Amino acid sequence: MQWSAPPEHPELRWAEAHVWRIRLEGSSVSVRRLRGELSTAEQERAARFHFEADQLRFIVSHAALRRILGAYVDRPPRELRFAYGPKNKPRLVDECGGREVRFNLSHSGDVALLAVTGAREVGVDVERIRALADRDRLAHRFFSAQEVAVLKRLPSESRSEAFFTCWTRKEAYLKALGGGISIGLDQFDVSPVPGEPAALLSHRSDPGETTRWSLHDIQPGPGYAGAVAVETPCDRVLCLAWEQET
Repeated sequence: MQWSAPPEHPELRWAEAHVWRIRLEGSSVSVRRLRGELSTAEQERAARFHFEADQLRFIVSHAALRRILGAYVDRPPRELRFAYGPKNKPRLVDECGGREVRFNLSHSGDVALLAVTGAREVGVDVERIRALADRDRLAHRFFSAQEVAVLKRLPSESRSEAFFTCWTRKEAYLKALGGGISIGLDQFDVSPVPGEPAALLSHRSDPGETTRWSLHDIQPGPGYAGAVAVETPCDRVLCLAWEQET
């Protein structure tokens, strides 16, 4: 997967989604600068983190979100205002020039992903691949019976990657809906095997969902799994790398 340098003024084309990779490391100088671009409420939320590393990740990811979205709607980052839907999914308020922008943010470890579309719903998820002592229990609790059966047939050394591949594909879809895991990760099936095309294979309560959504794998870097779900049509996913100023 190719991560491209972004244009100064990004534009969303029809049937296109942009996914931005944000590295969450930062120097103390750059973090102080980025903190100043957050709202007062965001700065207060950042200050409540107990660990400095978590505070840094929050500041960098949310300041990057403001800078990126500001570039789409031609607004200074700190002037952006957000509202929250009934399922707590954020949206921009007073978008400039009638340019409708939808977005979703996810972070894990030292990487964040921000997905941006025009007038279509979108969800994104990223997870650091790691060993989980209760991986099989979590799979039985949250995955469908079909997905669990596929995972069990894989070689043991492949199952951690497959678990997080399945998880990010499912979570991206649920975040696009705006409901999170409360909707029920076992109510639909995705393709869970790394390297196989990401897809929403079936949905028990609404079969039409399989054609309403387009799933795409995102490769943030070694040791990570990622996925984006976009309301169709979506013919192209452009991957862009956000870089902090030094």
